[in-house]
This record gives sequence, C-alpha cells and structure tokens, in this order.
Amino acid sequence: MDARKITDRLSVTGQITAADLPALAAQGYRTIICNRPDGEEPGQPPVAGIEAAARKLGLQFRNLPVIPGLIKDPDARSFGQMVQDLPGPVLAYCRSGARCGALWAMAAAKMTGAN
Repeated sequence: MDARKITDRLSVTGQITAADLPALAAQGYRTIICNRPDGEEPGQPPVAGIEAAARKLGLQFRNLPVIPGLIKDPDARSFGQMVQDLPGPVLAYCRSGARCGALWAMAAAKMTGAN
C-alpha cells in the first residue's frame, strides 16, 4: 500500500484490505474513507469487512462510493466535509487513489470559491 499525502489531514491510496488496518492505525490514521463501490471488479474485498475491522481498531470509517468519471458536486462536498470534520489524519481509498484525489480537488475548489 502506497499512501500519497495530499494535505496534513488527508492521504489517498489504492484498495486496502482488513489486514492493512493494524499498520494504518499504527501509522496514526484515525479515519478511513472508502470511495469505491462494492463489486467494482472481481476479487475486490467487500467494504463491510473493512469497515468492521476498522471499527474494531477504534478507527472511524465512512463509505462514500463514487463511480469513476461520474463524480458530482454533492459527492465532493460530502467528501470535503468528512475530511474536515472527522478525526485526522484521514486515509481515503479507491482502486488507485486517483478518484479520492479528484474528490479532494473538487472539494477544495468549492471551499475556495472556484467554479
């Protein structure tokens, strides 16, 4: 797993598994956000299992699935609000991390008043 730091509060990465969570907690992450719909590709771990494992470790978990190329303003607003309000640092994941980065870019643009 290769997390890429976007801000002091947010890093993004590709697909994680429940087995990754103890190491992520040890690295200091306090919230995990999933931006990947279940069943996006064969063999993808179900989000419910990752969420249950995260909560057992005391991590916050949110599921905001978005389809690549179909990110809407409400998705970006919700993502930005989660990153702002939930305990940080936050790790967001999708298939590659790109979708999470796009969500953050849209959210940041909205927060600064850009169209």
